Amino acid sequence: MSYPILYSPTEINFNNNGIGILADCISCVVTEEANGAFELEMKYPIDGIHYESIASRFIIKSKANQDSDPQLFRIYSISKPMSGIISVFAAHISYDLSGIPVSCFAAQNAPSALSGLLQNAAVDCPFTFITDKTTEAKFEVDFPGSIRSKLGGQQGSILDVYGGEYEFDNYNVILHNKRGRNRGVSIRYGKNLTDIKQDINCASVVTGVYPYWVDFETGRTLELDEKIVNVDGTFDFVKIKTLDVSSEFTEKPTQDQMREYTRSYIKSNNIGSPTVSLSVSFAQLEQSEEYKGIALLEKVSLFDTVNVEFPRLKVSATAKAVKIVYDVILDRVENVVLGNVNAKITDTLANQQQQISQAPTRTDVQKASAAATAWLTNGKGYK
Repeated sequence: MSYPILYSPTEINFNNNGIGILADCISCVVTEEANGAFELEMKYPIDGIHYESIASRFIIKSKANQDSDPQLFRIYSISKPMSGIISVFAAHISYDLSGIPVSCFAAQNAPSALSGLLQNAAVDCPFTFITDKTTEAKFEVDFPGSIRSKLGGQQGSILDVYGGEYEFDNYNVILHNKRGRNRGVSIRYGKNLTDIKQDINCASVVTGVYPYWVDFETGRTLELDEKIVNVDGTFDFVKIKTLDVSSEFTEKPTQDQMREYTRSYIKSNNIGSPTVSLSVSFAQLEQSEEYKGIALLEKVSLFDTVNVEFPRLKVSATAKAVKIVYDVILDRVENVVLGNVNAKITDTLANQQQQISQAPTRTDVQKASAAATAWLTNGKGYK
């Protein structure tokens, strides 16, 4: 059992108990989302110790998850007392970056982009910026703005350009190539998940891919002799996706080349695997039969990968922990949400630039024709 600690708004030394321990705290939960919100919500009685010191912009130090050191949260809202209890809302200290502007600069890779934020901060910046990513792509601050806005959440941000998985550790901003890991946790869709709120999107599951290549000079189409490359697994339905591979080959591909590319496409895009969105509340399940099959999820951290089995489809899918709700007082995970990190985060400009640099050279007419075909068949539109 642990309790949050209160500090003054200007405190810089957190190796003590500050104003004091908020020992009369009724409840305190921290919610962290993948590359998203990181906030604390606390309920406190008006007759509790240090109540009179709780005010906007004061800092709360609290354990935030199972793994990291206690984190700092700055109070931004306090509700009016209801039945003698207030609700206190605080955002992670990294949100202070919203008030620190950065001047214009440009960088060519992820490390220099992050260091550039500190070097070009318009006022003193107490944060450090770290990354293990080495991705080469141009990042540019073409107009002044807050450092936090340049980290992510808008077009051209560091997250938009380089991708990655953020970790906010007090005054350290860490952009990981991969923050989470696969701890070997596996849950089974069906028997032990019957009564849990779940949304398994099988609408996107296809059982095979039908590739074809178009010769834009002759208009002829090349197909595989067997037509379809089947997805691994046993399905009780048939759903085939057509795939235009014309932009992948400058010359007429062989059957083996088309076949190999399609297999690679199936693997890299998880074709045949359902999209998983699953929310598990442990507080509601502890005494239930279903709890036995998912108890290991309590040990999962943000961005960790979990395996989800689909016996009827005879396939498995993977999903990441995209939201963790942590009970500070009871020192345990209350809720885990599994799903996919937002597409706008993972579909980075760096990936697009790499694809462009590797794409075969074509005439403008052929490029336009290929783009039109892609727009009609894949619905991706022009970039």
